[in-house]
Amino acid sequence: MKYDVVVVGAGPAGAVASEYAARFGARTLLIEEHASIGSPVQCTGLISTAALRVCGLVKGSFALAKIKGAFVYAPDGEELCVRGKDIKAYVIDRKIFDRALVGRSLDEGVDILLRTRFTGFSKNKISVISGGERKEIEASVIIGADGVQSSVGRAAGIARCKKILSGIQFEAPYAAKDPEFVEIFTGKDIAPGFFGWAVPFGGMARIGLAKNPDDFPARDYLGKLLEHPVVASRYRGSRTEHVLGGIPLGSPDKTVKDNVMLVGDAAGQVKPTSGGGVYMGAICARIAGEVAAKASRKEAGLEEYEKRWRSAVGKELATGMRIHKSLGKLSDHNLNEFMAFLNRPEIRQIITEYGDMDHPSILLQKLISSGNTKRLIKLLGIAFKTLF
Repeated sequence: MKYDVVVVGAGPAGAVASEYAARFGARTLLIEEHASIGSPVQCTGLISTAALRVCGLVKGSFALAKIKGAFVYAPDGEELCVRGKDIKAYVIDRKIFDRALVGRSLDEGVDILLRTRFTGFSKNKISVISGGERKEIEASVIIGADGVQSSVGRAAGIARCKKILSGIQFEAPYAAKDPEFVEIFTGKDIAPGFFGWAVPFGGMARIGLAKNPDDFPARDYLGKLLEHPVVASRYRGSRTEHVLGGIPLGSPDKTVKDNVMLVGDAAGQVKPTSGGGVYMGAICARIAGEVAAKASRKEAGLEEYEKRWRSAVGKELATGMRIHKSLGKLSDHNLNEFMAFLNRPEIRQIITEYGDMDHPSILLQKLISSGNTKRLIKLLGIAFKTLF
């Protein structure tokens, strides 16, 4: 088999990258190690309306619920209500969503191989095990969209992401306070370095947390989350769709080497403030597909991808990483102070007006320009001084 572009991994980033490679004239193959698209699911399934647009989709059968805001709980239990003006996101069925994206790539003429595992490459050939048989596929360009533990990146000698959070999640019956609001839980006992969540849909919720990779594994903190007064009062017992996974934060210094490029989780193109990867991944995947097609015809070098994706989202990711590090340094006492600050009426109004789950830097700019710079620096530490 011979292709211009081979994309490894049929998640959202891989599907979009293959679609755009084919759209720009490359003979493209998409390979996926699992037997079906969208399985197993390792995601909260919360996707912004902007991410849908970037993926080229409108709300469809994959949308299970609409989300307009969030209840955020400080370690001391204080509730901050973050309310948007309109629908901010959807809770989706990732299986159906991923299959819709792959369907778009197939419509562009992309070939696909399931049950096909990447095992390595040399020059312009990649090795796979497909249907139990070892095969070689010729490819001018390889796009690694194979997730946080990217085998493509490892084979190419590209460094791993700077930090990988440890996460755990399950689905369960849940009596949400408001089914159009997600719930976020903070504190060192629940999720050191990040947060826990309950994402409601149809009388159920995806309940989980992510935390710093050090100390104990995420599953050891799950009991504390379930004991939280809010969760304990709404969780109705039993569990399904139990998953463990990692969330990559901080892209490596290079995401391109020789004829290989990484995209999506494999490249750490994930929002450090929320752990969401579809929006950033899709933006970068569109660029990756276009550049890969051109590179296969020697009309461009892969370095063009590196420059363009960093120009498009690099600053936002870097700002998000600084925010993540700053918040991660806060003690529970300081986090309580910070939440109380955000709960002031004038600050809540700014959050309502400018809050954007895909671009937290916009809100940060507005908070700083509101005249609360000294207060923010005191609460979040010296790291905030270097954000801008």
